[in-house]
Amino acid sequence: MGLIWAPQPGPQHALIDCPIPEILFGGARGGGKSDGVLGKFAIKQERYGAGFNGVFFRKEMPQTDDLIERAKEIYTPLGARWHEQKKMFRFPKGGRLRFRPLENTAAAEKFQGQNLSDAAVEEAGNYADPAPIDRLWGALRSKSGVPVQLMMTANPGGPGQFWIKRRFIDPAPLGMRVLRDTLPNGREHRRVYIPSKVQDNRALLANDPDYISRLYLVGSKQLVQAWLDGDWNAVEGAFFDRWSRERNVCQPFTIPAEWLRLRSMDWGSAKPFSVGWWAIVPEDGMYGGQPMPRGAMVRYREWYGSTGKANEGLKLSAEAVGKGIAEREKGEKIDLAVLDPAAFAEDGGPSIAERMRREGVQFRRADNRRVAQAGAMGGWDQMRSRISGPTDEQGNPTGDPMLFVFSTCADFIRTVPVLQHDPNRAEDLDTDAEDHVADEARYACMSRPWIPKAAEPSRNPPDYGHRTREDADSWRTV
Repeated sequence: MGLIWAPQPGPQHALIDCPIPEILFGGARGGGKSDGVLGKFAIKQERYGAGFNGVFFRKEMPQTDDLIERAKEIYTPLGARWHEQKKMFRFPKGGRLRFRPLENTAAAEKFQGQNLSDAAVEEAGNYADPAPIDRLWGALRSKSGVPVQLMMTANPGGPGQFWIKRRFIDPAPLGMRVLRDTLPNGREHRRVYIPSKVQDNRALLANDPDYISRLYLVGSKQLVQAWLDGDWNAVEGAFFDRWSRERNVCQPFTIPAEWLRLRSMDWGSAKPFSVGWWAIVPEDGMYGGQPMPRGAMVRYREWYGSTGKANEGLKLSAEAVGKGIAEREKGEKIDLAVLDPAAFAEDGGPSIAERMRREGVQFRRADNRRVAQAGAMGGWDQMRSRISGPTDEQGNPTGDPMLFVFSTCADFIRTVPVLQHDPNRAEDLDTDAEDHVADEARYACMSRPWIPKAAEPSRNPPDYGHRTREDADSWRTV
C-alpha cells in the first residue's frame, strides 16, 4: 500500500510530535488544522490499538460533514470501518473515533464516566465560554497508558476570542512555548499554542494557488489580517469599531486632586465583578502623552474580580468587595458612584448595595439603558461616541476622543475592544462574551452624557459633559 497521509513540514509535523496534554493548533485559515488532527489520530490509533478512544467535536453535528468525508479518505485505506448510525470509525487494531456535537456543558456531561484517550474540538472560537470544552477533562483518562490529549483548532475572531487569546496567545504570542499551571495538588498542567498559517499548507497552495488571493476579498482589513496572518489582535466586527490603542490608551499620570472623580461598578460573584475609577479632564491639555479635551473621561484604576480563568468570578461577599474598594481609594474624594441597578434589589435581606454601604462605600443606581429607545439616550451610543470623539458624516474622527484608559487597566484593554455585535440585535453587543468591564464603563458614560458638537441641535446646547464638583455632590442625597 502506498503512503496514505504524512504531516507537512512545519506546524503539522510539530503537532504530530507534540506530547503536551492541551494543544491549540491553528491561527489562520487554510493552515491544515483539521488534516493535522485527523493525521495525529491515525498515528495514535496505530500505535496504541484498542487503547485509542477518541472523539472529534463540533458545536453542531452538521458542521462535521466535510470533516467526516476527509476522515474517510484517510482512514478507509487503513482498513477502518465507518458506522454511519453511530458516526464512528472502528480501526483494525480496535481503536475507535467518534464524531459528536458539543453544544454546551450538558453535552459534555454525557461523556462523564467514559474513558476517552483523546478529544479534539474543531473551531473552539465558536464557544464564548470554554466551560463545555474544559468539562471534557473529566472524561479524559486511559487505563491502557495512552498519553491523553485535548486538542483545539481555532482562528482569530468569534465569541471565543477572549478566552483563547488569554489562555494561549497573550502569554506566548508566537506560540511554540510550553505554558505551565500549578494545580491544587501540586502537579503541573501543560498547554501550548502551535501556530499554523496558509503558507504552511503547501499541499493546498499547490492544488489551489489562488486561495491566498481570495482571502484578500473576504472583507475588512481586520478580517484579512485575522484569516491570512492569524493576527489575534485584529478584530473583525468589533462592537466598538472606533477603538484605537494609539488614540484611547494613555500612559499613567498623577490625577490632580481637584479633578472630579467617579466610580462605576458591575456586580458579579460567580461571574467577575468590575470596578472602574474615572477622572474628568477640566481643561484641554496634554496628559499621559495624549491630547485630552475638556470633559473627557480618564479611566485611571480598575479592579476586576476574576480568578484569571475566562469569565470566572472570585465569589467574594459584598462586604469583602466593599472593603476592597475602600482600601483602593483611601485618601481620595469620590464625587459620584454608580452601580448596576440589580445590585439594589432586596430579596429577604439587605441588598448588595446596602451591604457595601455598611463598609463605607456608597453608590447610586446607574442608568442601565443599553440601546436608544423612543428618543432616549442609549448607553452603548454614549460609550461609542466617547471612544471615537467628534466625527464627520462618514464616521471619520475630526477631533480627539472623549474616553481614555490608563495602559495599566489591562482588563478594559483586553476585553472591551474585542466585543462583538449581538447576531440577533445589531445595536446591542453579544452578552455571551466577557462584557462586565463594558457594562461598568457604560454606567460611567451614562452618568456623564456627552453630545458631539456636530450633533448639537442649537447654538447653545446643554453642556451635559461638564458638570461642576458642586453638581456632582447632589448624588449623595439620591
